[in-house]
Amino acid sequence: MVAPIIKIDAIAKSFGNFKVLDGLSMEVKPAEKLALIGPSGSGKTTILRILMTLERIDGGHIEIDGEQLYHMEKNGGLVPADERHLTRMRQKIGMVFQLFNLFPHKSVIDNVTLAPMLTKGTPRAEAEKRAMELLDMVGLAEKAKAMPAQLSGGQKQRVAIARALALSPKIMLFDEVTSALDPELVEEVMNVMKRLAAETDMTMLLVTHEMGFAHEFADRVLFFDGGKIVEEGKPDDIFSNPKQERTQSFLKKIIAAGHRV
Repeated sequence: MVAPIIKIDAIAKSFGNFKVLDGLSMEVKPAEKLALIGPSGSGKTTILRILMTLERIDGGHIEIDGEQLYHMEKNGGLVPADERHLTRMRQKIGMVFQLFNLFPHKSVIDNVTLAPMLTKGTPRAEAEKRAMELLDMVGLAEKAKAMPAQLSGGQKQRVAIARALALSPKIMLFDEVTSALDPELVEEVMNVMKRLAAETDMTMLLVTHEMGFAHEFADRVLFFDGGKIVEEGKPDDIFSNPKQERTQSFLKKIIAAGHRV
């Protein structure tokens, strides 16, 4: 049995009186491609933000690559992680956001090189060489000197993917990365992600409302509702023969809205 690269054990998270996650447990295998689907507010994005330490958990434990994320060992027991521990753990994980989050005053190549230079002390020449390789991979080598304002939404999102890859993370998180794009730009971003999924052994978690893409991309699909996993399985099983009534109802609405599965 291969040890999971992500192990979530009974985590809880509330925002005020709203309980987003209530005792959620799940595991992800190394190199697995996982799609998280479900209605808005079901906890999908919160899971990604918790893994990225952008939101803190209220209870439970998370292990990343065999190490506690929010705790560390001290005197034979577990204590809350300090900032140094969190900073080190964050380097195992990259995240691409819905709204790109590029630095508008920095060129494309500077956006990609900044994190390796700051967090890992990578020399500029080495960081720029790697950045150009990544920009070439996402089809944007010729835009290296451009500013974000000169790019289309799809190009900005591809730069954001290159930037997240620059730290060589073991785990990549994608949060609705196509939902802010014009429909004709969605495919160019999806193609980059399909290539990543096919050509790398990175573990990838995708939150999406693009069911057709989830079907093609994922090894396993998790359907969330009310902060819980209602159903999980292989894409063909979830999309062609969902067993839970709540999953069936959700997919019917998605299809009625014109999305393909």
